Amino acid sequence: MDLLALEIFCVVAEEHSVTRAAERLGRVQSNVTTRIQQLEEQLGTALFLREGRRMLLTPAGETLLGYAQKLLTLAEEARQAVSPDHPTGRLRLGAMESTSLVRLPHPLAQLHAAWPELRLELRTAPSRQLIEQLLTHEIDAALVAWPPPDIDADALALDRTPVYDEPLLLALPGTHPPVASPKDLQLHTIAAFTRGCTYRQIGEDWMRSGNKKNARQQPQVMELASYPAILACVAAGSCAGVVPQALLEQLRTPPALQWVPLAHCTTMLVTRQGYDTPAFTALKEQLLASANVLNPHS
Repeated sequence: MDLLALEIFCVVAEEHSVTRAAERLGRVQSNVTTRIQQLEEQLGTALFLREGRRMLLTPAGETLLGYAQKLLTLAEEARQAVSPDHPTGRLRLGAMESTSLVRLPHPLAQLHAAWPELRLELRTAPSRQLIEQLLTHEIDAALVAWPPPDIDADALALDRTPVYDEPLLLALPGTHPPVASPKDLQLHTIAAFTRGCTYRQIGEDWMRSGNKKNARQQPQVMELASYPAILACVAAGSCAGVVPQALLEQLRTPPALQWVPLAHCTTMLVTRQGYDTPAFTALKEQLLASANVLNPHS
């Protein structure tokens, strides 16, 4: 096995397609197919099930994927370690959608201006999914709302640095009666991202606390994939939504909704324990330069 073959294998596994993997890697399809076949011959087992044009991992492929991601991560760390004063190579950053929209454009532009040879890859997902991707070496660092729901993140081997304090607002239809506490809420549906989103969990907990009859009853959830969609559903009058105040401040023409202060949530920069490369250090410095939490370096 060589690192190039493992990289090709990982991309095919992510894309479920030789065609899309070839496009992403800048290679011809026949080359990608040949490298996968050679890897399977070397290991003596099939790594993919071919279903038409779809490539699905076999159990052996699932096992190899975890090792391949760790090997590629370690190789990248080794490449960067030999040039400690010059951040280069690849850095895979995960972030919540709101963070990528509001907080990241300026620091990432500064990072690129200072270190143009550093290749940063950004992907967005809810906080819990980002933690899972970090632990499986799919990404190198993540900006997540702390604590992520449904996992005991404090027990994981993670290094974390507080970067942003995010005041959260509950968005309600403009026609909704004034809300001073959860018991005033007349809606029982929340528009939110998929399960694993910390903001969604905060909104659900707040709404549930106003249900005197059944404090354990979960609000109904309308799962959506973007803040514009969430705000549109709230404006339609059928649900509530949770929005970071910083995102609302970015809108040129905020929708005519009712905004209720909800809570404060800390955005953490999280990495695997001991992960330290010149590229990550450069990113961390830029993020801390834009931080708005007290004592961000602690």
